[in-house]
Amino acid sequence: MSFKEIFEQHKWDEVKESIYQKTAADVENALFKQKRTLEDFKALISPAAAAYLEPMAQLSQKVTQKRFGKTVQMYIPLYLSNECTNICTYCGFSLDNKVRRRTLSEDEILQEIAVIKALGYDHVLLVTGEANQTVHVDYFKKVLKLIRPHFSMISLEVQPLDTDEYEELIPLGLNTVLVYQETYHQEDYRKHHPKGKKSNFNYRLETPDRLGKAGIHKMGLGVLIGLEDWRTDSFFTALHLDYLEKTYWQTRYSLSFPRLRPFSGGLEPKVEMTDRELVQLICAYRIMNEEVELSLSTRESEKFRDHCIALGITSISAGSKTNPGGYAVAPESLEQFEISDERTPAQIAQLIRSKGYEPVWKDWDRFM
Repeated sequence: MSFKEIFEQHKWDEVKESIYQKTAADVENALFKQKRTLEDFKALISPAAAAYLEPMAQLSQKVTQKRFGKTVQMYIPLYLSNECTNICTYCGFSLDNKVRRRTLSEDEILQEIAVIKALGYDHVLLVTGEANQTVHVDYFKKVLKLIRPHFSMISLEVQPLDTDEYEELIPLGLNTVLVYQETYHQEDYRKHHPKGKKSNFNYRLETPDRLGKAGIHKMGLGVLIGLEDWRTDSFFTALHLDYLEKTYWQTRYSLSFPRLRPFSGGLEPKVEMTDRELVQLICAYRIMNEEVELSLSTRESEKFRDHCIALGITSISAGSKTNPGGYAVAPESLEQFEISDERTPAQIAQLIRSKGYEPVWKDWDRFM
């Protein structure tokens, strides 16, 4: 059974209602289990679990250290282009934002790489808007060949591609692909993506299947928190992860928790998520799944990130720029969204050490 078929068996309103009906007894049962189900996950993200945040945090910390030790991986995004043919209501790169567009040349990319390497990074996340006429598979091939000698881990966050296109990129050094559904609420998805290829909900929904079939080493999932009810969206993310782990068991997985941030044009969140609720969600994912990697970006504040390092997070960005050329070439160009934590990578690394953890700049290497 495909994930689309599984997804269609779960009605949004019914899932939402079942989450909000969970009781304290359901939460306690989930906490004391050795192996947890998706029903247990509903209990852990329910309003009833808010009173259990402290035991959830303690369990999350224990489970994380058991699997990952006291380490936090460091990564940084490299924005290659802000060109985009989609209209997305929440994004600074949206086609209807009348701003100067740019796509980095090879020389400009090398300038950006020089700065990033000087910061100590060996894991880079390549990001573009979705503009198939400009930032297409051939462009990605060229970029991968250019930067592969400089980084041991290369991730990609661009438009969804077909299986054979992923198969062409993987041998060139592509390790990880991030593809966020944004929201699993189909009506709201259409509202926020009125134009462009991204408006095709099902094509985006089936992207992780194409990645799994292509044999990607790791893929990242998530939703944009604030577009819809975060609890229900998070359940569907967990449902998707559960399916993928069973179907493509050789692939590793990561989850991210981006909360809607201000950008050029500004969309107010439909649903506000408090810091306590985000902590609850992070702990719920970790308690549910001991293997999944959990990532926290510079969208979040200094104070929040300081307190979350020990709760289940396994990777963190620092010193991020969300505009093409932001490190060396064009620091004034359009950002995709505003960052919150503006500390340097060295400051974040020192913070991690002060918590008794080790910042990891390079956690694996090629043997060829």
